[in-house]
Amino acid sequence: MIILGIDPGLAIVGWGVLEYQNTRFRPLAFGSINTPADLETAERLALIHKHLNTIIDKFHPTQMAVEELFFTKNITTGIRVAEARGVILMTGRERGLELAEYTPMQVKQAVVGYGGADKKQVISMVTRILSLPEPPKPDDTADALAIAICHAHSGCSRLGGFYNQMQ
Repeated sequence: MIILGIDPGLAIVGWGVLEYQNTRFRPLAFGSINTPADLETAERLALIHKHLNTIIDKFHPTQMAVEELFFTKNITTGIRVAEARGVILMTGRERGLELAEYTPMQVKQAVVGYGGADKKQVISMVTRILSLPEPPKPDDTADALAIAICHAHSGCSRLGGFYNQMQ
């Protein structure tokens, strides 16, 4: 299975593509989509859509895992991120990908084993699980890879894969 993990944002969208087969991960590519702050919101959203389509065309994922929003302070920023997240989900749906959404706590639990893990712990575990030579940058990219790892474990259990293979 090829999974596209997404950490949504308007300024930075973290993304990571993983192949998951027989309980093993193989990172295919990862990075971030950066949109300039001086562009209008609609232009930034169009750039996200365009770049996601390019990633999908290149790696042919069958599934997309997206982090759910969690914000407490700045509602204006939260609304902009929600708009970007909407474009991300719409892009996945129009490309026929199976979509899944996970809370930050679910992602931390799946990757670190503790839902209250801090960002450094998540980055460290992503680096270790994927046998990367160095931590992925920026942090949004590491988060996207963590979301893909979470989906591999959660998605396969729904399909009878990961946990059945462990028995």
